[in-house]
Order: sequence, then C-alpha cells, then structure tokens
Amino acid sequence: MLRFATSASAALLTLFCVLPTTGALAQDDARQPIKVLLVDGQNNHNWRQTTPVIRQTLLDTGLFAVTVATAPGKGEDMSGFAPRFSDYAVVVSNYNGDDWSESTRKAFESYVSGGGGFVAVHAADNSFPSWLEYNRMIGLGGWGGRSEKDGPYVRWKEDMKRFTRDRQAGSGGTHGRRVPFMVVVRDTDHAITRGLPRSWMQNVDELYGKLRGPAENLHVLATAYSDPDTNGTGEHEPILMTTGYGQGRVFHTTLGHDVEAMKGLAFQISLQRGVQWAATGAVTQAAVGADVLTQDQPAVRELVLPTDAR
Repeated sequence: MLRFATSASAALLTLFCVLPTTGALAQDDARQPIKVLLVDGQNNHNWRQTTPVIRQTLLDTGLFAVTVATAPGKGEDMSGFAPRFSDYAVVVSNYNGDDWSESTRKAFESYVSGGGGFVAVHAADNSFPSWLEYNRMIGLGGWGGRSEKDGPYVRWKEDMKRFTRDRQAGSGGTHGRRVPFMVVVRDTDHAITRGLPRSWMQNVDELYGKLRGPAENLHVLATAYSDPDTNGTGEHEPILMTTGYGQGRVFHTTLGHDVEAMKGLAFQISLQRGVQWAATGAVTQAAVGADVLTQDQPAVRELVLPTDAR
C-alpha cells in the first residue's frame, strides 16, 4: 500500500490568484488542513492518471492535505489493505475493483456511520455491487450485475418538475458517447451548490445513466440530460448527489471519466465543494459566477501537477 501526502506549491497558489473564483479561499494560515484519504489501486478507468488530478484539484484550494492509499492489484491478497480511516476527515474513492477484506469493510462502515465523510468519484459507484452497506452509502450505482433487485432508477421528470423512482426491471448502469453536456442544479440552497450558477457545461465526459440502488436518504443536487442522439437514455440523470449514512455525510459525483473530463471546472469546483461538505458539513469556498462556470461551452483549467505525480 502506497501512501503519500503533499501540499499546494506557491506556483499553484499563484494560479488560483489569477482564477480566484475557482475555489481559492481567504483562510487563517493557522487553520489545520482537512485530512483527506484518497483510495485507488484498481479501476476500469486509468487511476494512475486520474489520482494525481484529483489530488491536485483538492490541494489547489489550500484547504486539504491529501494522502493516497493504493490497494493491491487485481487478484492480489487484499488482507493487508487496512487504511486507518479514522485518521481522516473524509475518504475519497477513485477505486473500482476487488472486494476489500471483511474487516476493512466493517471498519469503513463504522467510520462513515460514526461521522466520517465519504466521496465517491465516477466509477467508484460501479464498485462493490454485493456490499449492501456501501450501496446504501452511495445511493445509486451501476454495472456489476445491478438490477431491479438493488433498487429503483431515480430521474428528474421535467414535465412534472420532480424526481421519480422507477422500479421497472432492467440493468443498472449505462452511458452514451463521451461528449460535453449541460449540468443543471436542482437544489440551489444546498451548501455544495449555493452560490453556483443554475446550469453550466461539463467538459467531454461519460454521462452515466440508469443508475439504481437503495436510494436511501438520497438528495440529488444536479442532473444532466442524456441525449438519445449521443446514445443516451433520454432521461435527466443524477450527476451530483448526497446521502446520509448514520452520522456520516456522503457526496457522490458521476463526473470524471478521465483526465480530459477532470479538466472541466464543472468537475473541479463541484469536487472541491463536495469534499469540504462531506468532511465538515459546510462549504466556505467562494461563490462562482456564470462567467467562470459557463453555459455556452465547457470551462476548463489545466492543472500543474508536481513532478512526482504518477
């Protein structure tokens, strides 16, 4: 298991002075950073490329200290993978792979139910289809044999102006072609979305559809229309959502298929805010205007990664 922690460099903080609305914070230098554990090691997506981007996206705020825990590879012995979750305010998952050991699963359940934060990024909602408590945390998931047995589809119905739960038979998880798409906020009063524009474009990404699961305590913050012209579902699908699991807060984003998708400010800003909320229950980051999160075309920001980023 590989772990490392770092902090934002002066050059990166200077970059945020140029783009202050992307999440730079005026904060007390004496304030302790929020400790984040970022889990990777297996994924059907290229975690070796995306983990450094997730890490730097968080570090660039000046809010977080990030440690990476890398699980053994596919088919390897997982018994020694036992992160000390309680050392961190929030766990961010960039993991989709083999089951963790029973003791690690139980430790994670206790951590989140006891008040620890959790953030599931993109394919993290593909993982652990048979682990009920994990699926209760993320609310909705896809692939891995998920079906009506696992819970309903949840969609926004524009004609009804509300979310519906559809329990029809069918598999869980699909996506069309990777394209830019519009993200529409459905709750403008939540701490994560408060102060953001009502809608904005995400950079080229997978738009997950037909996610299904327990959907307990599920609160969908934003959706995107999955256009049939790009092999989508024709539904307004959940994109950003939260759940409560015991005393813990969970933020689930389906954005972030690859590095190109993670260049989108839609991904970066929502992740920064979602991680802070999951860790603390509040978001202190600045409001972001429609001149930054734009509707006409996706706003992107190239990250400057440290030379030791894998």
